Amino acid sequence: MNRKQQTLFRRILLAVAGYAAILVFQKSGAAEALRTPAWLIGVLFLLPYLLVGREVILKALKNIRNGQVFDENFLMLIATVAAFCIGEYSEACAVMIFYQVGELFESLAVGKSRASITAMMSIAPEYANVEREGEIEQTDPDEVEVGSVILIRPGEKVPLDGIVLEGSSFLDTAALTGEPVPREVRPGDTVISGCVNGETALRVKTTKAYEDSTVARILQLVESASEKKTRMENFITRFARWYTPVVTVTAFLLAIVPSLMLGVPAAPWIKRACIFLIVSCPCALVISVPLGFFGGIGAASKRGILVKGSNFLESAAELKTLVFDKTGTLTRGEFRVVGIHPAEGSGLSEAELLALAAHGESVSAHPIAQSVLQAYGGNIERARLGEMHEIAGHGLTGSLDGRELLLGNEKLLQSRQIDFPAVKEHGTVVYAAHGGCYVGHIVIADVLKPGAFEALKALRAVGVEKLVMLTGDRKEAAEAIAAEVGVDTVYHDLLPADKVEQVERLLKEAKPGERVGFVGDGINDAPVLMRADVGIAMGSLGSDAAIEAADLVIMDDELSKLADIIRISRKTVRIVRQNVAFALAVKAAVLVLGIFGLANMWEAVFGDVGVTVLAVLNAMRALTPPSARR
Repeated sequence: MNRKQQTLFRRILLAVAGYAAILVFQKSGAAEALRTPAWLIGVLFLLPYLLVGREVILKALKNIRNGQVFDENFLMLIATVAAFCIGEYSEACAVMIFYQVGELFESLAVGKSRASITAMMSIAPEYANVEREGEIEQTDPDEVEVGSVILIRPGEKVPLDGIVLEGSSFLDTAALTGEPVPREVRPGDTVISGCVNGETALRVKTTKAYEDSTVARILQLVESASEKKTRMENFITRFARWYTPVVTVTAFLLAIVPSLMLGVPAAPWIKRACIFLIVSCPCALVISVPLGFFGGIGAASKRGILVKGSNFLESAAELKTLVFDKTGTLTRGEFRVVGIHPAEGSGLSEAELLALAAHGESVSAHPIAQSVLQAYGGNIERARLGEMHEIAGHGLTGSLDGRELLLGNEKLLQSRQIDFPAVKEHGTVVYAAHGGCYVGHIVIADVLKPGAFEALKALRAVGVEKLVMLTGDRKEAAEAIAAEVGVDTVYHDLLPADKVEQVERLLKEAKPGERVGFVGDGINDAPVLMRADVGIAMGSLGSDAAIEAADLVIMDDELSKLADIIRISRKTVRIVRQNVAFALAVKAAVLVLGIFGLANMWEAVFGDVGVTVLAVLNAMRALTPPSARR
């Protein structure tokens, strides 16, 4: 407990002790023996009442002075003061004590809910070690210029985004991604702020100012997440704004109308009005609904999922259609050699064909050429190569070992009247001809991410009904990936604008209450991420475009977390709805009983404080991420 909570706890204990002592004095007969007047008993009960209820009274008076009359503090003040006026001293004191017990429970629950968010806030670096003229100076991160060289010692947080110049180490990314496995970095690798360096010191050249760094952007989004309210939260806010004045006026009429019109004693009706006021406090709704969504955001952060507002968490619970970008989302976005096929009669082995292609491709900076070189991994003997030329849209021409070498697509070999068999494989096919003869082909394709099929299967298990893939790839390659990963529908040969059109069409086809989500890499897919009901950025650790455009950011490359966020969102919404239904039902029942004189002050206390505590405890369940089996 913090200092404020400890103070409230001590006041509650003292008030309870005083209340119990007075009650024992009153019930034991000692009060009658000493002929203690009723007003003195009232004064005695007033002492623990003021001790525990001082803040409530001061808040109510302050709000009245500021024109904000109708809130739960006002209701508690009016109800308890009226109870004192009609001689219900012990009930008035008990109501205030139990109300403050409820406030303490609420404060503890909010504190626990904020703890998971605070854990993410702790990623903020406190300083940066900047190299200046051979010396190391400890500087505030926001004062470090782009292009500076910083030293990150073992155990220190990475203060700014940058590129490793010297050193190899492992970075703990758990605070950002929720993953316990450290990530290895070497010279030339990118590091992002908020991670913790492992065993070896790193020299890093900064690439961003602190305000533009990953950690600063994430913290800004976390701090503003509570500002984006759900439809349910907005409804509760509007409901409370009108509800409190209505019940106050109703209680006033209940207190005076029967005695004026029917001539009955006023005291019982004033007591009923007090019960009405106590039970009508909207605390359970006003507290538990935002607390539930806040807990859901905290549960998501534990899994390394950044939710930019509780409204997006609510929308994720209604996802029925999920649209995926292919490259970088379902696939690695890295071209790799997946097949090496020497021609029959060429006399080449797979290794020899790959070496031949690698020598020719060594002059090109094209991603396909780089994938061939990576697969080869050997030394390039420049002496064997003649002059090579790159023909746009066709491939490479030149010579190897004094004989003509062609590496490219069908058009290149056809232009030289070289016969070759038609190849139907998904991916990019590089045909090779040496000395005027076809000698084989190499297939290069984007590789599916590990666990992609299982992740999409898990999405179906949590209720996503339609899985769609959008890609700019040609039909054969797109359909091969679609079949491998298990999507329902694939649209190929798409430009970025075409992807927006497809999502627009799916949004129009969606039924009321069903949401369409888009999952992309957050860089090229920003327009689609913004247009979908729920935009989810995947594999975008450190991507500015992802943080800006997406509603949810999965802080690592784990497709399995898509099902996690749907489970979390649905559990959160279910808990919030349970609280709303429970609070309204109990309050309505006690209100009706109170009007007819069938409920006493203690039942009113349960209708307010008891319901609030139970709703808060239920809302705290949202903090725990649901298991994959649920």
